[in-house]
Amino acid sequence: MIEFVERRPQAGVLEVGSATVDITPDQPVALAGQFHRRISQGRETRILASAVALEASEVGKVVEQSILISCDLLAIHTSVLESFREKLRPLLPEFDVRKVLVSATHTHTAPVTSESTEEAFICYPIPGKGVMRPRDYVSFLAGRLVEAALQAWRSRKPGGVSWTLGHAAVGENRRSVSSEGQACLYGDTSAPYFRHLEGGGDSGVETLFFWDANRRLKALAVNLACPSQEVEDRDVINADFWHDTRERLKDQLDAPELTVLGWCSAAGDQSPRLLVRKEAEARMTRLRGLSRQEELGRRISNAVLDTLEVARADIRMKIPFTHVVQELRLPPRKILEREYEAAKRYIAEKGGLKNPGNQVTTLLRMERGILKRFEEASSQPPYAVEVHVLRIGDVAIASNPFELFLNYGIQLKTRSKAQQTFLLQLTNGCGMYVPTAAAIAGGSYSAQPHVNKIGPEGGQMLVEQTIQTINSLFPEVRR
Repeated sequence: MIEFVERRPQAGVLEVGSATVDITPDQPVALAGQFHRRISQGRETRILASAVALEASEVGKVVEQSILISCDLLAIHTSVLESFREKLRPLLPEFDVRKVLVSATHTHTAPVTSESTEEAFICYPIPGKGVMRPRDYVSFLAGRLVEAALQAWRSRKPGGVSWTLGHAAVGENRRSVSSEGQACLYGDTSAPYFRHLEGGGDSGVETLFFWDANRRLKALAVNLACPSQEVEDRDVINADFWHDTRERLKDQLDAPELTVLGWCSAAGDQSPRLLVRKEAEARMTRLRGLSRQEELGRRISNAVLDTLEVARADIRMKIPFTHVVQELRLPPRKILEREYEAAKRYIAEKGGLKNPGNQVTTLLRMERGILKRFEEASSQPPYAVEVHVLRIGDVAIASNPFELFLNYGIQLKTRSKAQQTFLLQLTNGCGMYVPTAAAIAGGSYSAQPHVNKIGPEGGQMLVEQTIQTINSLFPEVRR
């Protein structure tokens, strides 16, 4: 059980360190993010882990510490987090390893990081020869994460932080709704039965700038409501649009050593894949001579650079700084009767097959799990999640391990007392999708019980408890 101790934020003089390490495997790997097997056929870009270490002190006494790490991965499975913390703890005894946030950008062209079919949602066997096993990659990855954390921590020097808000069109809602009210993931929006997208979007590009004592830029953390899955179906290693964003920022700022953290905000129903203005968007990208991936990197980097001078004009060297770690226990997702009946029908149809295949076998196991969850609903234990809330100056940062639908993120941002609220999903765990009630009513992937550990009740509880914690760290702010 992780204890939560509510306390007033203290101000301290800031020290900042940063590091970037390569987490690209040197062998073929199974790629995460699809139901079918993909074995990497080389790499188009490197995948990275980027880290920023923060410590604030006052009169020689440490006020607070944090290490923030962003990884070009699909998710941060528990096995990765546990292995990393176990290796880091003896090497950094002066630091509480619970106060590390490890986030995934949700690229679908990075290695599988768990051999558990339930944790990693694998529906296929991984070859035993010529392919790096997930457990071997996790061992390599944990070592690189330790390297990133140590480099960032040991490079701490007096510095400052500033924050800005820009805008860029990157993600949009990916669930189309028909005239009958049925939802479809990436549905045909040109069809006569199409009526609307299920939810809205969020164009905000929120940036934390980290500076040295001479006001030179050391690192950036960029937060937007879109997972990095523009090239999600390829069979190569690729960091997706975060690679292009990083490269453009380094080039435009003439800062080849700049550390850039990519943070995905609440975006379980968002995607960079277009459902609106497809042809017009394709034409504009073609006229610019860019790929869609490069175009997204251009938009994000432009949004950051547009606020650079604003950030430079308001650098804070002494700030209120607090990092709270909590364990929340959330109610499991309720299985509806229609979902229970659908599971029974699927099992009756497929359960007697002699050679059902890997995907059908996996789905049969999941459907049987749905029956059990429905029949034993009263005895289902709560789902425990690790949640972090930070105050850095006038900014709040809140993490969760889910693919949280945008609606929850909008609630968190609008109800927060912080001047600006950064949300980090897929952080320190992988809790699958948290859909809204409207999404469950509409059906389709991402709102089905197979990929939901908690539902709207748990999602709202997560919002309420996170808001309570955020607002407790801003006692001087009145609404």
